[in-house]
Amino acid sequence: MSEPKKRNLSNKVIITCAVTGSIHTPTMSDALPITPDQIAVSAIEAAQAGAAILHLHARDPSDGRPTPDPKVFMEFLPRIGEACDAVVNITTGGSVKMTVDERLAAPIQASPEMCSLNMGTMNFALYPMATRYKDWKYDWEENYLVQSDDNIFRNTFRDIERIYKTLGEGHGTKFEHECYDVGHLYNLAHCLDRGLFKPPVFLQLIFGILGGIGPDVDNLMFMKKTADKLFGDQYRWSVLAAGRHQMPFATQASMMGGHVRVGLEDSLFIGRGKLADSNAQQVAKIRHIIEELGYEAATPDDAREMLGLKGRAAVKF
Repeated sequence: MSEPKKRNLSNKVIITCAVTGSIHTPTMSDALPITPDQIAVSAIEAAQAGAAILHLHARDPSDGRPTPDPKVFMEFLPRIGEACDAVVNITTGGSVKMTVDERLAAPIQASPEMCSLNMGTMNFALYPMATRYKDWKYDWEENYLVQSDDNIFRNTFRDIERIYKTLGEGHGTKFEHECYDVGHLYNLAHCLDRGLFKPPVFLQLIFGILGGIGPDVDNLMFMKKTADKLFGDQYRWSVLAAGRHQMPFATQASMMGGHVRVGLEDSLFIGRGKLADSNAQQVAKIRHIIEELGYEAATPDDAREMLGLKGRAAVKF
């Protein structure tokens, strides 16, 4: 009996939606999901609009600050899993204020198909955003931003190995390897040389975070060329760019054969000076662009096949 024929996925673009994150604060947009109910609704709507992967953080429902509490995650993860078939991708970044133990707590409990994984230690600064606002919804927000000039996001090689062994070997979880600079690609190549991670790896090339590589198209070209040199045909890649660079970079990545990430974690806007109404609105916009370019939005099962994921039945929510 012959093996089933594999589908042609060369024309499919994976859309990831990063639903809430830990960068933006509640004052910045009323559309930013805060409570478990808001996160669930926003994520489900994004999946219905065409997102194959949902990248998820949690927030304290009382004031919107980032939280690693697995109990909060479990208030929205089962609801999302029941309502749609999207791949759930849980952060192992959380926020720069969290320890590795805290950042691992929810993924260990949920055992997701995917987790994000920052590929190095870096400055991670948000403080320029604080100058745009005078009145704040919650008293934690201003200091959270202003004091970020002293932030270091920690992910040493030891941390990366621990996260891989805990989730990759322990749970069969694959990773969205977040690469904020060229050195992060070399960090990943070093880890692969050591036998960590299983190809094909999924790169998320990130532009425009203060502390990482800048949002210039030349930098995108160089990051892609470096990835080709380091990983050959053993990788898939996606692009996200912060703020106003979100849609132009996603469009460029689509034209280059890459995948894309949008969402209110990365940008609060839908156009120049216009706040987005929802995550779904951003997903719908990039899906329209992808389709106008002659591509198709990948389904969750397309993404599972392309990235070698363990499948929805193997998670614990």
